[in-house]
Amino acid sequence: MWLALMLALPLPLHAEPVSVLDAGAVPHLSAEGRADYQRFLQQATPRVFALSPSGAWGWAAAQPDLAATEARAIALCAQWVGAEAGAGCRAYARDLTVVWPGLETVASLPPPPNRPLLGGPGWAMVADGRFFWQGPAAARGAYIWAHGRAAGGQDSRGSQPQPHVRVFNNAGWDVLRFDRDPSLDETEDAAIWLRGALRALRARGYARIVVGGQSRGAWNALQALDEPGLVDGVVAVAPAAHGPRGSPAWGWAVAELREVLERARNPAARVVVATFEGDEFDPDPNARARLFQALGRRVQDLLFLDRPAGLAGHGGGAESLFTRRFGDCLLEFMEGRPAQCG
Repeated sequence: MWLALMLALPLPLHAEPVSVLDAGAVPHLSAEGRADYQRFLQQATPRVFALSPSGAWGWAAAQPDLAATEARAIALCAQWVGAEAGAGCRAYARDLTVVWPGLETVASLPPPPNRPLLGGPGWAMVADGRFFWQGPAAARGAYIWAHGRAAGGQDSRGSQPQPHVRVFNNAGWDVLRFDRDPSLDETEDAAIWLRGALRALRARGYARIVVGGQSRGAWNALQALDEPGLVDGVVAVAPAAHGPRGSPAWGWAVAELREVLERARNPAARVVVATFEGDEFDPDPNARARLFQALGRRVQDLLFLDRPAGLAGHGGGAESLFTRRFGDCLLEFMEGRPAQCG
């Protein structure tokens, strides 16, 4: 997040309700401010973009609650150089809506279902209300996000998908979470649950289905490749299923990854794999890299982000830098367009 001082643009003569995704509709902002607003749209919630009639702006995201987030955004906006530049800062957008006077968002999309779409003992497929929802008939596809399994047994249900998923949602994809009860979340059981849920979502009419995940969720996403046509794409971020460094399961981790990848039977799928330097859940980065590269012979297309510079650790995919560098690229890749990955 950063601030800059720019000349203000005038308010439109006839203000009308606008979508929060329309950066061109934000009043007063310079071109640099609009570019920063685009970065704001990739952030997790709670998030607030603050604006001043004099052209100052500031935003904040993922503070403890919406009130703290808004206070932080307004404070950043008010820090502009000059007494007048930061005067009158107030919220322009909160989460998914515009709240600026005269431009307030009018709901045009259906609300997400308020109960799980699918589920069973130990798991649920949930429409995440922190994202836009369109439904199977209108959405460009469904992005299913599978969380990891915490080494300490913490409950990850309800955790927000990584920020790159928001790039898909902003482009018209529905976002669903594959939530699992940590007390029942065994690797093979979760793979069975996920396959069944994906078949059911396919039957509901989604044009495309991508399943992504981090750590154990990414491992389960790769397991979904063993059934032709089950998914159109997989985004596996730091896949792992054998614990951190020193785990006794490390002895067979690479062999079991080979088995998972060799069972891939979906030649029409597009697959992204992202690994990171210094990942404490990766027992042999070079051996695993060779296995991931070989997966390219079993699927339609493979994008292997092998330890990209500037990103490190098991949580590298959650960093804002990952989304800035690769978010648009992942969307283009999954939609079959030439992907420019920086």
